Amino acid sequence: MLKAYKYRIYPNKAQETLIQKTFGCCRFVYNQTLAYRKNLYETEKKSMSKMDCNNHVNRVLKHDYEWLKEVDKFALTNAIYSMDNAYQRFFKLHAGYPKFRSKHSNRRSYTTCITGTNIKVLFDENKIQLPKLKLVRARLSCPFVGQIKQATVSQTPTGKYFVSVLVETEHKPIPSTDKAIGIDLGIKDLLITSDGEKYDNKRIIKQYENKLAREQRRLSRKVKGSNNYNKQRIKVARIHEKIHNTRIDYLHKITHKLISENQVIVSEDLAVSNMVQNHNLAKAISDCGWYELTRQLAYKAEWNNRKYIKIGRFVASSQICHVCGHINPETKDLSVREWDCPQCGAHHDRDINAAINVLNEGLKCL
Repeated sequence: MLKAYKYRIYPNKAQETLIQKTFGCCRFVYNQTLAYRKNLYETEKKSMSKMDCNNHVNRVLKHDYEWLKEVDKFALTNAIYSMDNAYQRFFKLHAGYPKFRSKHSNRRSYTTCITGTNIKVLFDENKIQLPKLKLVRARLSCPFVGQIKQATVSQTPTGKYFVSVLVETEHKPIPSTDKAIGIDLGIKDLLITSDGEKYDNKRIIKQYENKLAREQRRLSRKVKGSNNYNKQRIKVARIHEKIHNTRIDYLHKITHKLISENQVIVSEDLAVSNMVQNHNLAKAISDCGWYELTRQLAYKAEWNNRKYIKIGRFVASSQICHVCGHINPETKDLSVREWDCPQCGAHHDRDINAAINVLNEGLKCL
């Protein structure tokens, strides 16, 4: 199976300059081939394949712009393939039309492929060998055994550099179990299980929002483009990075525990993009990270031979009594946290009852 291992790298000044130059060349090639392809269709009603775009770069662009030869050729090729993938998604998946890339974007990365031994991870020396860059100092926290396929070099808005190494390797699954669990996603508690266990919502944005607001006010007073503006921008970016890393770390711990202890995991299929249209709850919903939580459950379940099931969006899990099946419309009011079933008299915690109903609905799909 394919797994990616991400490491932080510490390039020297010359390597950093070459990385930035590669970012710029990849962006230039992407934009040039996109413009060429768009213009060809508008003028002659002809389409181009990714191989035609690659030939255009090698025969025309590299001849007109000699500096394109200074960077890794595989990075330029992958930029062309990325542009072609955007076109394919536009026509086949009805995604948005490909956009030109801006030099001011916070997302900077390029991907290079392995040929021979041009990419190596030297765990004994804490260094990674990359095309054109040679040996780069790295923090190799997680060793692996397998065949390297490609490497993606990226830079965060705070100026840190990372490399993600894609490896063909074997994954040893966690031992199987007979347990099944249903989970109800919430705001007061991030996650409630059918066993009655509740996981706190850390409200990470709320922990940092005062500091973030203060630094953003200072940023708004700086002259855009000045050195002081750039320094303050990095301070704001570091807070955002801290929020993101804290949330991701917490979600990884939860999903690992759920996958390790259960063979079947059932959750709701929430339309998060629609739910954040409610401006009273948008910040709280975004802070929870429900999409990331379900994404992690999905791939970890696949890795470890687990069954992860999403039930339909319109199952009234909070309104149904899991004992007798009676539907109580009064529980549509979110302020009702506990209720008694008018038919069988069973007492319910709103969230635990919903998790049990989610589990029961999911088990019907097996």
